[in-house]
Amino acid sequence: MTTDLTTALADVRTLLLDTPNLSRAVAAGRRKGLQPPAAERVEVRPVRLKDGPHLQFTARTGPVVSTRNVPVGEAGEAVDELLAQAYGNLHVETATEVVQVRITKKGDAQVHRAPARHEAGPGAHDRAKQRLVDPDDPVFRVLGAGGDKRRQVEAFVRQLAPLAPAVLSGGGDRVRAVDLGCGNAYLTFAAHRWLSGAARERGKDLVTVGVDVREDVVATGRRAAAEAGLPGLEFAVGSIAGAEPFGDARPDVVMALHACDTATDEALARAVRWGAPLVLAAPCCHRDVQRQLHENRAPLVRHAILRERFADVLTDALRSLLLQVLGYRVEVVEFIDSAHTPRNAMIRAVRAGAPRGSRTAGLLAEYDELTRAWGVEPALARMLTAELAQARQAAL
Repeated sequence: MTTDLTTALADVRTLLLDTPNLSRAVAAGRRKGLQPPAAERVEVRPVRLKDGPHLQFTARTGPVVSTRNVPVGEAGEAVDELLAQAYGNLHVETATEVVQVRITKKGDAQVHRAPARHEAGPGAHDRAKQRLVDPDDPVFRVLGAGGDKRRQVEAFVRQLAPLAPAVLSGGGDRVRAVDLGCGNAYLTFAAHRWLSGAARERGKDLVTVGVDVREDVVATGRRAAAEAGLPGLEFAVGSIAGAEPFGDARPDVVMALHACDTATDEALARAVRWGAPLVLAAPCCHRDVQRQLHENRAPLVRHAILRERFADVLTDALRSLLLQVLGYRVEVVEFIDSAHTPRNAMIRAVRAGAPRGSRTAGLLAEYDELTRAWGVEPALARMLTAELAQARQAAL
């Protein structure tokens, strides 16, 4: 649902100050063309300290984390300060619902609401935790998933949930999702479980296909899907580059979760050629650009550990630019705390149509400047040579 920003922020303010019902909230991302927020990400949650209930604001920028506790009676001003900053995404979890607010380029607010799911558990005052995927779901038992895997599953679905309506509201009675390089398929199962419920609410069926080159992985996935009782979840042996999970039909959702090195690029290239409306990729092992940086003696990449970390950032920045050039609205976000996995970045891309000529030219200029400065050519550009050339021609 799209509404005006003032109304949406007033609603979020009310939810944040309703501390008996608030579980947590997160402000992240930034709105283009405005002063960047003071912190990359702020998490808000109610806590009880010795002198009474407080709202706790935890701000994170890179490795720097700061915490501020404000008495509930004085929290209005702190909440107003937070909402006055140019965050692009607001996520609020309460005892009854999960609210996602995304602020568009035009300054409107796209609001998605979903009912909360509850799990009794430990914590301050035994507050119920909201879960989009039931922690007692038989999927976890079948997969033998422990606490860390369950947290990754929940975090992943929370990234998927606010973007799914754009896919689920389309025409037709079937939604198609594919996980390219699915591996052990924890997140394939989770995505299918959540999406199938959301699709049923709209009178649609969901078919999800996990694709992997290993026959033993595919066989295990098929057995687990049958044991967990997940109709519509299928697995196929095949490469990412050659995947055609639905024949001539286009996938609505393309996932590539911890596909190593250029396997992520293969999945993104496949998604672009399909024109997939929604793409979720959690990259892993950015060795392609890292190898290209090896001869560069700049201080930033002279040492191996710095070169590895910078290659991660540079690769995903270039992937983001290329996807934008080729018609996607892109966000690169942290989908789970690094304590659970160091590979915690996610590329979220929604098909928006090719940008106008001047916008394309600006994105290409940024891309060219980065590749020229560091002497690299990302794998995704090599895989989409024809599409990139066409975009350059259109930008002239």
